[in-house]
Amino acid sequence: MKVSILITTKNRKDDLAFTLHKIRFLFKQSNLDCVVYDDGSIDGTFEFLKVNYPEIILYSNKSSKGYLYCRNKMLNETKADFAISLDDDAHFITEGILEKIESYFIENPRAGLLGFRIYWSKHLPNSTASNDKSIQMKSFVGCAHVWRMNAWRDIPNYPEWFIFYGEENFASYQLFKKKWEIHYLPEVLVNHRVDVIARKNNADYSLRLQRSLQSGWYLYFLFYPISVIPRKLAYSIWIQLKLKVFKGDFKALKAILLAIMNLLINIPNILKNANRLSLKEFNLYQQLEETKIYWKTEDNNLVE
Repeated sequence: MKVSILITTKNRKDDLAFTLHKIRFLFKQSNLDCVVYDDGSIDGTFEFLKVNYPEIILYSNKSSKGYLYCRNKMLNETKADFAISLDDDAHFITEGILEKIESYFIENPRAGLLGFRIYWSKHLPNSTASNDKSIQMKSFVGCAHVWRMNAWRDIPNYPEWFIFYGEENFASYQLFKKKWEIHYLPEVLVNHRVDVIARKNNADYSLRLQRSLQSGWYLYFLFYPISVIPRKLAYSIWIQLKLKVFKGDFKALKAILLAIMNLLINIPNILKNANRLSLKEFNLYQQLEETKIYWKTEDNNLVE
């Protein structure tokens, strides 16, 4: 079966170069291609790829259109049966991933998407062994997952007006409505080369918090039963006030206010794209296992 690896990148040539070096062995397989979408980089990414990776299918934007635009375009244009979405700062540790993916999809025909076991660290884990079992779960992690393309074609595109954050849950609700399942495949281990603690101290903290909050609120209004929304929204705002603003984090207050403003601005998009769950569907969805976001070894503790 045909497999495609899809990578979106912007001004992270070094990260991308490391990832491609780590996965280049996969390019030798006749049933696989790799597509990289350069979203308006100005660091020489496009030229680097043209010279060093002629086997890659390369897209580029002269100016940035956003990574959801790039993801949608790659997913909509691939002819593959399965499409692996990979961040430019993530690479596979496991060998034989294509065989594992294909075998699992064949054995689980209602699985529309597989999430991998993901280790978040700048360094490799000391041990790759795991007792994790495959399960059905609510959603997936954007940095590394694989689509059964029949499932992707059965749902709407990622909502580009989300900008970033929340698109995985958007797709997850849509898959659930179409009776597709999301499964965790721990046999495939990915190293996402991110320092989780340092990320929380970055200068874009307020922007990330704002986008995270507003995308979560978009999802309430797009998919939750109307009777559930007021309580969920009020609780979400209260928790941010209690844990951040009331403790002196006024960047969080700014993020909350901007998120509320964008929620109001995007009411037309919400009304146009709403695909609400019934109370029965909502309760069934809530019973699913939580998304496996991080994996940790006994001597490498990761905290969300």
